[in-house]
This record gives sequence, structure tokens and C-alpha cells, in this order.
Amino acid sequence: MTITLYGIPTCGTVKKARKWLEGQGVDYEWVDFRDTPPEPERVARWMDAFGFKPMRNTSGGAYRALPPEKKTWGADEWLPKLQADAMLLKRPVVEIDGEPVLVGFKEPAYVERFGG
Repeated sequence: MTITLYGIPTCGTVKKARKWLEGQGVDYEWVDFRDTPPEPERVARWMDAFGFKPMRNTSGGAYRALPPEKKTWGADEWLPKLQADAMLLKRPVVEIDGEPVLVGFKEPAYVERFGG
């Protein structure tokens, strides 16, 4: 089983997820969005798995820089934005064997998925 964690190292939520995984002895591969932005097809798979609302990072500057009508956008409008700017993506995203399984960090979801 290959676990891959996507995010940016300075994100507080990513730091919590990494600390939790390491504390549980869970081995994972790390992918920094800034160094290796996710491919458009991967972002589309994530959106298919989680929906567009959970995939949006609404607390960052990239989100605030979008026009006000962003609040009315649906999946068709969000997909190209998320594909074009990884800073708009909620973090972290976890894949197991290439399949998206978690977005964000909520300890109960990680306990359910990985034990602990």
C-alpha cells in the first residue's frame, strides 16, 4: 500500500496531518504542491471523489483574490480554477495506491482510515 500526502509544508493543517501520521508510524510519500503541482487529471479525480466544495481552500489569498461571483460557481467553474492554481486546493489530500481517500485533516477520519 502506497500512501501519498499532497500539500504545502507551511500549511498548519498539513503540519497536523504529517505529525499525526508520523506519530502513528504511518509511512507516506510527500508531494509539495509548490514543487510539483498536481496534474489536471488528478485534480479532476479528487473533485470526483470529494466534490468541489470540500476541495476549495477558502482561507487563502488565492481564494480571496477570485471575483465575488466565486460564491455562485459550480463544479464546472471550479474545476479549471483548481487545476490552474494548486493554492486554491484544500490541504492535505491523501491518496492510497493512487486513489483519493481524504482531504483536509480531521483526526477521527485519519483514525478510521489508518487506525490509531
